[in-house]
Amino acid sequence: MESKFTGGLLGLIGINILILALFVFTLGLGLPWCICLKQEWLSKHTIIDGRRVLFDGNGLQLFGNYVKWWLLCLVTLGIYGFWLPIKFRKWTTRHMHFAD
Repeated sequence: MESKFTGGLLGLIGINILILALFVFTLGLGLPWCICLKQEWLSKHTIIDGRRVLFDGNGLQLFGNYVKWWLLCLVTLGIYGFWLPIKFRKWTTRHMHFAD
């Protein structure tokens, strides 16, 4: 079976412009939705062992986690921040599935 990435430069530029516009327009509050848009685009163009990958997470779910994670960072004086990349990766992975 073949694994490959089918995205191109123009698509990447387009999604990045969209994400930047959303981020600026929402004054940064749209960051979870920006992240989900980027993850959807990456997943849509990823094929693993001949099977397309789908991402089903959404910005509202991620926004809820962001609030929780940042509150935990405040309470622990930033120590919880060391776990944030792991928590984010776990959340992203939980929302990735094969299309079929």
